[in-house]
Amino acid sequence: MPTGTGQQQPVPQRVRVSQGVAQGLRVKMVPPKYPKKARKKGIQGTVLLHVMISKTGDVTTVELVSGDPLLASAAIDAVKQWKYKPFLLNGQAVEVDTQIQVNFTLSG
Repeated sequence: MPTGTGQQQPVPQRVRVSQGVAQGLRVKMVPPKYPKKARKKGIQGTVLLHVMISKTGDVTTVELVSGDPLLASAAIDAVKQWKYKPFLLNGQAVEVDTQIQVNFTLSG
């Protein structure tokens, strides 16, 4: 016999998803501009960002987790312009909490 009240559990306002799941929802990606100072110094690497995405798919918060300070601002500026499909949980859009890696590589 079911012991529940028959009511559905409320949908959380925010969910944490992996970078891979978030990447699958991305519909617009603005590439970062390689900072001239970092390029001159031969600095390359990965910037890790903590990102909040709204119910409508807009990036609302971007915080630096790790990465070279010379690369960080370019990564943050780019990610703030990214756009995502709304993440649906039980048919309702929810905010997304995720991490994003932005790679900077010097080529030839």
